[in-house]
Amino acid sequence: MLDIQVVPHQTTILTVDDQAMVRLGLSRILENKGFHCLQAESYDQAVELLETAAVDLVLCDVHMPGRSGLELVAAMASQIPQVAFVMVSSADDTEVAMECLEKGAYSYVLKPFKPREILIQVEGALRRRLLELDYQDRERVLAQKVREQTAEIRESRDEISFRLLAASEQRDTETGSHIRRIGLYAAEMARLLGWDEERVDCIRAAAPMHDIGKIGVPDRILQKPGELDADEWVLMRDHTLIGAKILQHSQVPFIRMGAKIAVCHHEKWDGTGYPRGLRSLQIPLEARITTLVDIYDALSQRRVYKEAWPEDRVVAFLTAKRGEHLDPELTDLFLSHIHIFREIRESHPDDRISNVERDFLHPL
Repeated sequence: MLDIQVVPHQTTILTVDDQAMVRLGLSRILENKGFHCLQAESYDQAVELLETAAVDLVLCDVHMPGRSGLELVAAMASQIPQVAFVMVSSADDTEVAMECLEKGAYSYVLKPFKPREILIQVEGALRRRLLELDYQDRERVLAQKVREQTAEIRESRDEISFRLLAASEQRDTETGSHIRRIGLYAAEMARLLGWDEERVDCIRAAAPMHDIGKIGVPDRILQKPGELDADEWVLMRDHTLIGAKILQHSQVPFIRMGAKIAVCHHEKWDGTGYPRGLRSLQIPLEARITTLVDIYDALSQRRVYKEAWPEDRVVAFLTAKRGEHLDPELTDLFLSHIHIFREIRESHPDDRISNVERDFLHPL
């Protein structure tokens, strides 16, 4: 248990009572112990002092002319939680005492009071206040450490993802901006679906790895300027299996998720996709999300073989593919929040013109 010590000469106490003799008596008891004391005779004076002076504890009469001490603690305890309140009253009223505690007072003292009793109640309230402040400080420090560690984990996850992608980028000239956008789009879709932040972070790092398998596709196919023939498309389609093989058997959650996305991001809702011909809910949700946002980004950006499509044309295409290529519910969710994805796209423009992204448009 923490050894919290009250240091009187570093502590300021405000006594609030409409009777000058009571204020003076309380102040003498406290000052003889070394406390610094301020005095107020009314609610308004007390509020003024609390707003201008650094007060550690308020020793306040419950019943005063005008606004009462109970009103003071009710009004100020939540506004200045770092200040302890101890109430003083000549009425031995259990209900009043309980109401004082419910409003935020630390304790309740009856008049006529003895000096020792006042000091015990004051020091007890101050010690409790210090314990609570110390706990809050520790909570803030812990919360900050958690935020810092979470940020470090997120940065490490992103670095691993982008380093894995760096090798494939040497051969497939997708832009870094495209890769970032895919992760951001997928993360926003996950949030809209109500995923927790850990899973959101996973898909943000995993979705950009959907095409990592292209590292295993021959240059003559990957960088071919014209249309691919049927045999070349067979080899191109193998990038899904290659990507899964690269990422499989990992113990890292986002890499495991990346493996599912890599192998399934060309599956179609109606079962006509590849490599396995999965349909509807057989396709992992992560892959269905990535397929949708990847198509949106490819259509919305300029490519060497086309200009960027206007948004209304993109929306029309996605709507047409709803229930055929794309998960219908995900498509509806995406389109109903398209302003979010538009903002991401506009905030992360391409840093250079990317190579052809044509897989999803091919009739095979």
